[in-house]
Amino acid sequence: MTSDTAKAPEDGTTRRSMISARELTKTFGQGETAVTALDNVDIDIRENEFFTLLGPSGCGKTTLLRLIAGFELPTSGLIQLDGQDITALPPHVRPVNTVFQNYALFPHMTVSENIGFGLKMLGKSSGEIEARVKQMLSLVQLEAMANRRTDQLSGGQQQRVALARALAPAPKVLLLDEPLAALDLKLRKNMQIELKSLQAETGITFIFVTHDQEEALTMSDRIAVMRDGQILQIGTPKEIYDKPTHRFVADFIGDINILEAQVEGTEGDQTRVRLKDGTTMLARSTGADTQGHCAVALRPESIRVAQAGDTPALTGQLENLVYMGSAHNLHLRLGSGEELVVRHGGSTEGLDLSPGAQIGVVIAPGGARVLA
Repeated sequence: MTSDTAKAPEDGTTRRSMISARELTKTFGQGETAVTALDNVDIDIRENEFFTLLGPSGCGKTTLLRLIAGFELPTSGLIQLDGQDITALPPHVRPVNTVFQNYALFPHMTVSENIGFGLKMLGKSSGEIEARVKQMLSLVQLEAMANRRTDQLSGGQQQRVALARALAPAPKVLLLDEPLAALDLKLRKNMQIELKSLQAETGITFIFVTHDQEEALTMSDRIAVMRDGQILQIGTPKEIYDKPTHRFVADFIGDINILEAQVEGTEGDQTRVRLKDGTTMLARSTGADTQGHCAVALRPESIRVAQAGDTPALTGQLENLVYMGSAHNLHLRLGSGEELVVRHGGSTEGLDLSPGAQIGVVIAPGGARVLA
């Protein structure tokens, strides 16, 4: 079971939990063929928060979303929405709406009719529907498309209609199941910014599912990294990227070097480790076991090429140099046989970057971290 520590928001405000789950488990099938999609999960998602469930396919993120929506019922556990037990409530009575990857728009209806459909099903008056649809069209900047059929729109426009339709009834929580997956890269990046702006403007709690790390880092207030039906770590994008507590989290988020090591002891809040090539160094502890075998994580950008007067922390043989536009990636082979990628953002003038060259590197303070 993994529990969110529910720290106060970094902005100093106190926000109540909008979604709380305790000991939430979902098993599909029975007997030997049973599959546990969600394994005893605890989580708190705050009001007015853009919260992302991130992980590879099959990790349980969509199952968790469907349990919150009411499309599936848990095998065991509790779900509360704004303090109310919704564990067994059917989807249509939960103050929750969902935006799906395929948008599920009605092609024979106009944009306005699609946006107003849910309001009509709720029994709202024509005047209320007209006013709310107008407000939603303005929110997603589609006023000029109000009378077009949705099959006459681009993918990005269709996604905005789906968002407007889901937001129109003013749900307490909006669930988004990889809604950007079908868009091309440039449109996808634009929609990431628009989605975050929409969340901030409406003040509605957004719960977003994705396997795209960059997408999660770009939009989220907090991220839950999932694997095998469990939550490994919850934190802000900066915490998840800079302070991963688990080897899988470090490896899944961004580029990283992971070196095998043995723990030799602790010095304050740091751990002295011995790498496979015999080099010793201090690495920041992250709650990992401080005995025996461990892994040391190093982001490529936390390592720089040693200059005159520096004492290299590590030395490796240059195998490959990759031009990245704003930087070069140096692929070094250490004496242990492990690869080390260094991101060099400065000028390469004066550096011997020929294949086989011996390159010494310096690690930024706090750049090495011990992982479970």
